[in-house]
Amino acid sequence: MRIANRRDFLANCFAGAVSFASGAAMPAADAQTAESKPHQSKVVHAQDALLRGSGAIVDRGRIGNLFDRAIETLYDSGDPVRCWSRIVHPGQRVALKVNTLGGRGLSTNVQLVEAVCERLQSAGVRAQDIVIFDRDSAELERAGFHVRMGGNQVQCFGTDRAGFEDDLSEFGEAGSLVSKILTRQCDLLINLPVLKDHDGAGVSIALKNMYGVIHNPNKYHPNGCDPYVADVNMLPEIRAKLRLHICDATTACYEGGPAFKPQFVWAENALLVSEDPVALDHTGWQIIEHKRAEKGLKTLEAEGRPPRYIATAADAAHRLGVNDARRIVLAETRMA
Repeated sequence: MRIANRRDFLANCFAGAVSFASGAAMPAADAQTAESKPHQSKVVHAQDALLRGSGAIVDRGRIGNLFDRAIETLYDSGDPVRCWSRIVHPGQRVALKVNTLGGRGLSTNVQLVEAVCERLQSAGVRAQDIVIFDRDSAELERAGFHVRMGGNQVQCFGTDRAGFEDDLSEFGEAGSLVSKILTRQCDLLINLPVLKDHDGAGVSIALKNMYGVIHNPNKYHPNGCDPYVADVNMLPEIRAKLRLHICDATTACYEGGPAFKPQFVWAENALLVSEDPVALDHTGWQIIEHKRAEKGLKTLEAEGRPPRYIATAADAAHRLGVNDARRIVLAETRMA
């Protein structure tokens, strides 16, 4: 697919958004004062067509550079140290919630997670105060991570090793036990989901990745996971610590998800980064819809599985972010 086609598509989806790739800005006559201007959320779509070189495996150096560019674009700064000082402080404990359901074919990329760990340590976080986790240690291993606990090293294990809290955490229709990794072993949480289709919810990106920190996600799949995804993200243990969303779109899925089906994935070679999970999910949804159209598939709406939970997460009862395209600032950046 030509880059121009993707840019045109996203421009249409995000009418009124600012494109940092083109350097466009709103005319001064149309600008509102800071007091009256509605809240906007920024999503970075960082892409590198050469991310894999001539092979199938993501190049470690290039994904590190792509990640740096995405973070610098998100915070509008060429100073990486200043960027990370807005995310984490020296001495804090950080949990990285990856997504490993899809095995090596469709999980958070190990090289990306390694890059995040390196940047956290450069910002003053001790290696042993970083924990990479998901619901199950065996799934982490199958996705290419190495389970390790203890010592002066980055930790990596599932909630099956740490356990869940004894008391329910509740909001709306959600009542769940939360992983002790989140409640007892970190001060802040960084979310590292995958860009993929979901057979019930429509898409599974940032918001739904939090199903991996509770004991009963199977309970929350009726009605396209709505309002359950939004309610789970409102659980106080999650909302208080969730700081940043880094969506791995190096390999993405447009149909047949959330499991890995090789015939339905493509190399997007990109990252989506935002502090707003709703805006990120809305953006990722449009990218998936574009790929579905390119492949001759119906829209998720036409298939009866639109991701309704995204709008729910933005409503007055949740206020988890922005799903209005006019209020999403889409920052496109591409590596040469």
